[in-house]
Amino acid sequence: MEVKGYKFSAVEAAIKKPGRLDLALIFSEVPANVAAVFTVNKVKAAPVLLSMERVKNGKAQAVVVNSGNANACTGKRGLDDAMETTRLVAEGLGVPDDSVLVSSTGVIGQPMPMERVRGAVDKLVEGLASGTLDGVAQAIMTTDTFPKLQVRNGDGYAIAGVAKGAGMIMPNMATMLSFVVTDAAVDGVCLQQLLKEAVDSSFNIISVDGDMSTNDTVVLMANGVAGIPLLKPGTPEGENFAAKLKDLLLALARQIVQDGEGATKFVGITVKGAVSTGEAKQAAMAVANSSLVKTAFFGQDANWGRIIAAVGYSGAQVDPERVDIFFDDVRMARDGIFAGGDAEERGTIVLKNKEFSVTIDLKLGSGSATVYTSDLSYDYVKINADYRT
Repeated sequence: MEVKGYKFSAVEAAIKKPGRLDLALIFSEVPANVAAVFTVNKVKAAPVLLSMERVKNGKAQAVVVNSGNANACTGKRGLDDAMETTRLVAEGLGVPDDSVLVSSTGVIGQPMPMERVRGAVDKLVEGLASGTLDGVAQAIMTTDTFPKLQVRNGDGYAIAGVAKGAGMIMPNMATMLSFVVTDAAVDGVCLQQLLKEAVDSSFNIISVDGDMSTNDTVVLMANGVAGIPLLKPGTPEGENFAAKLKDLLLALARQIVQDGEGATKFVGITVKGAVSTGEAKQAAMAVANSSLVKTAFFGQDANWGRIIAAVGYSGAQVDPERVDIFFDDVRMARDGIFAGGDAEERGTIVLKNKEFSVTIDLKLGSGSATVYTSDLSYDYVKINADYRT
């Protein structure tokens, strides 16, 4: 199903280097209700600072995004460049300056090559006549190996979203960019809450390397062009929309982990039996972020000891004499002790799979949480050693 009332464009501006799409535009033909979530890093890029201010009025009509340059740690010039970018796009679209949001991803600390941006804006706006959301997904990639796009259809409306992310992935909004559009009419007051809840159950439960960027941004636009009645919280229609939004963002989040820099494994980490949901997530994230655990996954080493150690330092309440650990359905530890038998052999077989699960039962309460992570490989080091070249 088409997401009505939106147009998309992506062009090559050679912001970092030529030969790829790197400047994208999402345009709503009418002003849309907007919600956004940004990085909690205290060092925020200029586009984040500008967009944070502009979403406060709850309305937006366009988002312009570039890859190849983060426009972070660039001082007053960086903020001026971000503002000029939105001004140029707004003039081309014939919309108010403050209705255009801006987002960037790429190398930190380098000035934006504005002469290349200026030279590409006219072509970018013209491209709205034939552009696609898939083109946007391609243009926002950095070290990603594939574009990330998801669509969900509702009762008379559609939701579509793109994301980028492969490295510097860590919850607290996660480290990535994502732009979501819907033609549903969604109550502006609740849109921010719906997005926050969806982010908490998707982008905030993933980790690739435990690093947090300066540019994290998730934007949700709802323009109401589908013509359905206003969706409100607490109604069946509103709950259905919330469920579809969460499902779409979770699918994008999973794609980010699957595309983790140098990743060869996709792993679901579930902690159950914790004293609370919060402590379950705390313990699961400690496992997901452990370099020792992640390298063991890469080496297909059934080293459950690294997992129980990470749970022990997570800050969650733990009784080591109660902990059970499973790789898929293979019990590796029972009550904090090696399960014995053929567990090592069977656990190693599980770790040879590209996708598998780790379950940790603390046996202390009813709290449970699942997070997603990848392994840590030689290629991760190679990719990030050469990132600026």
